[in-house]
Amino acid sequence: MAEAFLNALGAGRFEAQSAGLEARGLHPMTIQAMAEAGYDISLQRSKTVDEFLEQRFDLVITVCDEANEACPYFPNAKERRAWSFPDPSAAHGDEQTRFRAFEQVRDAIRERIERELIGSTVTG
Repeated sequence: MAEAFLNALGAGRFEAQSAGLEARGLHPMTIQAMAEAGYDISLQRSKTVDEFLEQRFDLVITVCDEANEACPYFPNAKERRAWSFPDPSAAHGDEQTRFRAFEQVRDAIRERIERELIGSTVTG
């Protein structure tokens, strides 16, 4: 979600890459929630942080507490930030309740990107 938002909302100012601790594939509800917001992420692929350890980054952002605690050190990153969002795939309940968790995280990520990065001087 964050990769799609930052690449789109950053209008060429950012080149975002998204990765997790494990490559689990894209959750269908993530694809659905982003489509609902006007973003087709169906062709994105699940990547692991290991793919990016040697790359240079202006900014590395972790988006959940587990990732922040277990994320490796990126020696080529100028800055690292931790944003704590709940993992929507861990939500319980019926399908509507679980999907609402994805919508809430989607909206929170977008709002945070707009508030902290789009108007900032951080470039990627």
